[in-house]
Amino acid sequence: MQSLKDALKKEFNLEEIRQRASSLSSIAKTEQEPEKYRCDKCKDMGGRIQRVALSDKPFDYMDKWEDCTCIRERMIERLMGSSKITEEFQQKTFDNFEEEGRPELIKLAYQKAGAYAKNFFDIRSTRKNSLALLGRPGSGKTHLSMAVCNYLLKKGVGVHYFPWVEGFNEIKDNLDTLDTRIRQLQQAEVLFIDDMYKGRQKPTDFQAEQSFAIVNYRYLNNLPMLISSERTISGICEIDEALGSRINEMCRDYKVVIKGGIELNYRLQ
Repeated sequence: MQSLKDALKKEFNLEEIRQRASSLSSIAKTEQEPEKYRCDKCKDMGGRIQRVALSDKPFDYMDKWEDCTCIRERMIERLMGSSKITEEFQQKTFDNFEEEGRPELIKLAYQKAGAYAKNFFDIRSTRKNSLALLGRPGSGKTHLSMAVCNYLLKKGVGVHYFPWVEGFNEIKDNLDTLDTRIRQLQQAEVLFIDDMYKGRQKPTDFQAEQSFAIVNYRYLNNLPMLISSERTISGICEIDEALGSRINEMCRDYKVVIKGGIELNYRLQ
């Protein structure tokens, strides 16, 4: 009999524990914070069904899916993330470019870059669909090119940033992914090559070969490029005339060569 009592007691205790656990669980659920969504408008569904009346008659309607504005915002976030543009460079815009009091060539570069961004969707598939800002260091070439990049990204255009020195160092450090990386640069919707031919008097054979493969592919397929370099087109042609002439043709309508002295370098002011 004693063992039976012990068994009943054990069963009772287990049932009591179950009841208490269930009670605590329900209390915990009521005390939880409401579920958080990235977008409160669509509850992260990406949109909602809208009922559209087709006439004044009852039941004469159509259910239509309407995308939420957050879809575009997330697309831009993804484009920004894949662009390889740093957070600092994502802040470069036409509005925060200091134009006042600058030399006329700097103002011309500002105007050309702005015109390029404005006309991009009309020229993107043509031969003359690219921008080149060339010449003096510190004259704002990268800022203006980045302003174009950020403008296009916010319009939903994919941009890939390739800083010449760091980019080729990264490729050489990971030669197993060479073909994939070069193909990515060839096929990017828009490619920004920053500081082309920077760092040495002549590019290495590796740089020369791969850069021609990138530029030539884009030239043949009318894919836009943004080019910044301290060298002029003639200087680029001295290194590789075939590459320089292709860049010149693609950038003919949107090209500025900033020539002058150290006064053009805003970092020294």
